[in-house]
Amino acid sequence: MVQCGIVGLPNVGKSTLFNALLKKQVANAQNYPFTTIEPNVGVVEVPDARLEKLKEVIDKSEGLSPSFKIIPAVVQFVDIAGLVKGAHKGEGLGNKFLSHIREVDAIVFVVRDFKNKEIIDTGESPDKDLEILKSELLLKDLETVEKRIDTLGRELKPLTPADPKHGLLNLVNRVKTVIEQGRWVSDEFDDEELGKIYDLQLLSSKKTLIVANSDEGNLNEEPPIKGAIRICAKLEEELGGLLPDEQEEYLRELGIKEPGLNVLIKKAHGVLGLATFLTAGPKEVRAWTIKQGSLAPVAAGVIHTDFERGFIAADVVPYDKFVEAGGWKAAKEKGFVRTIGKAEVMPADSVVEFKFSV
Repeated sequence: MVQCGIVGLPNVGKSTLFNALLKKQVANAQNYPFTTIEPNVGVVEVPDARLEKLKEVIDKSEGLSPSFKIIPAVVQFVDIAGLVKGAHKGEGLGNKFLSHIREVDAIVFVVRDFKNKEIIDTGESPDKDLEILKSELLLKDLETVEKRIDTLGRELKPLTPADPKHGLLNLVNRVKTVIEQGRWVSDEFDDEELGKIYDLQLLSSKKTLIVANSDEGNLNEEPPIKGAIRICAKLEEELGGLLPDEQEEYLRELGIKEPGLNVLIKKAHGVLGLATFLTAGPKEVRAWTIKQGSLAPVAAGVIHTDFERGFIAADVVPYDKFVEAGGWKAAKEKGFVRTIGKAEVMPADSVVEFKFSV
């Protein structure tokens, strides 16, 4: 399961955001540094209105089993201890903190954009918060890269220029230059190049999202950092205690179309290069997560290894066509369904039936 690590300076609202994501009090949110020491981990459902619609379609076309379930895709979030200046040198929770970040697939940077006299404020701006966060991770990466360059240099001295390690050394030197310029590695190198340096476990090789934890009254304004998601973590935590109808009414009064958490969860799913396909039948409607571009047998293996091992073919139909037709039988009659084989990519957002034999 993919993981997104929530990272920020102390007292920016990370634990409040984490509690809001899980809709329950898990992380200890207090007004002093290092409230979180060991990371809290929680599984969060990806909001997907299509699943309820598929339930309606299956109910009308086939009927539902008494044990029918709706199962959305999920993303795992990790609330990691607050970072401080000097973390790359071991200050604060230092190396322990950084090791926790290495274990996640993407980083959610949380910056403070709210005013509250009761909560300790560093006096920094959202931009400065982000600069500190990224700088500490880049400085740790610089240490890692310099050690690798030194090792490769010693290994290559007796070897010929044709040795493939020369290519790796050139790549690592390019990575070093990018880091020294304060640029994020995952923004500057393609997947093939990142794969060659995967064993370095660079913190800046991870995809990122930025959350501006804002005052309730600022949610409809432009974010303080380009591309950031505005969220009022305290508001979202309070919304978690309301019924769905009450949530909608409250958000409507604030002029907000969609909870900020929903935006964050969906963007986290997307930034990791993930896609979903759907299965729909009398027993369950479910969203399954795959890497974008996965072949059909690999997608089948997400359901069960037997599906991948014995894969024959898959019947696929775009979600909107499935709903328009009103179920599998009508979709086939209207010619909306096509069959794909082993060498074909699983089309994202399709409703799927697999054929296999083991």
